[in-house]
Amino acid sequence: MAFGDGRRPVGQSLKDAQEMAGLPPGKWLGRGLRALGLTEGAEVSERQLELLFGEGRHPDADRIERGLLDDGVDAATARRLTVLGQPIEEIEARRQTPLLGMDFTFRPQASLVVLWALGDATVRRVIERAHERAVAAALRWLEDEVAESRWASGRGRAKTPALVVAAFRHIDNRDGLPLLHEHCLILNRVQRLGADGEPVWGALDTYRLYQNVVAAGTLYTLAMTTEVCETLGLATVPREVTPGLRPVMEIAGVSEDLINWVGVPPPAHRGRPGGAHRPVREGPRPPALRARPSPTGLVGGAGDPAREEDAEAASAAARMVPSASASGDSSNSPPWSTSPLPAPGSG
Repeated sequence: MAFGDGRRPVGQSLKDAQEMAGLPPGKWLGRGLRALGLTEGAEVSERQLELLFGEGRHPDADRIERGLLDDGVDAATARRLTVLGQPIEEIEARRQTPLLGMDFTFRPQASLVVLWALGDATVRRVIERAHERAVAAALRWLEDEVAESRWASGRGRAKTPALVVAAFRHIDNRDGLPLLHEHCLILNRVQRLGADGEPVWGALDTYRLYQNVVAAGTLYTLAMTTEVCETLGLATVPREVTPGLRPVMEIAGVSEDLINWVGVPPPAHRGRPGGAHRPVREGPRPPALRARPSPTGLVGGAGDPAREEDAEAASAAARMVPSASASGDSSNSPPWSTSPLPAPGSG
């Protein structure tokens, strides 16, 4: 999720992979950052990810360990002092799989994706700012109302309103179609006060977090939709997705065809278990992000019915999406081109 779908070539850095994928670097979120010496909004480095989510150690463990070794501490003790909570080696020794992180993904409803994909620069900025604030609101709610630490097989519990989150922005799905969404990788380590009153690191009650996934997603959707509608003067209408279940509130005026254009997999992709990867035609991409180079070329081009269908939908959307800017600047052109661009997208 740090650089999209697929695998990186051996030796390629995370930063290079993100640039090739046309994705921004990840950023740190959450109140728990202070205990680790991290700053909210700062860029997530590859080494920090390896240490925190790969080894369960402090993100600055290399420096800490070197300092301890210089002070004469033995290597095993120096390494142990950089571990947050229970070492993963102890967990694996019990033949259990360590759980160091959980991916909470936030995405707007399809009609907002259409507006973001085909609106002008001002519309995109409004939607992206609303998206960022809605993600922050959902994470704050999880911290304030949900997050708890558990230990001693659940006999010990404590409120822990300070999560550590690595957030990664994606801009399309696995078929290269527009899909603004945020992967929030929540660290399964939080601080609480120990019996001696000193802070100790332990695990989250992950079951409690998963119980509140839908509520967090609903809060995100409500916050984002409200801000976008109030800022752009839009309204919402109910849209039935599954008969008998609560409808989804979509932006009024966005047609079913356009919603399906960004929200429904193409026919050749339906019915595959788990949405299996496949070579796909290139989808459009915002101009502010670097186009993705394709190592294998493109599938589909002139005369491709699927491409022509998407072009027709995009053309119709460009005619109906409201413009929030009257500057006439060239940056107000729709961010998603229907002409071929290199490299498939990710979700």
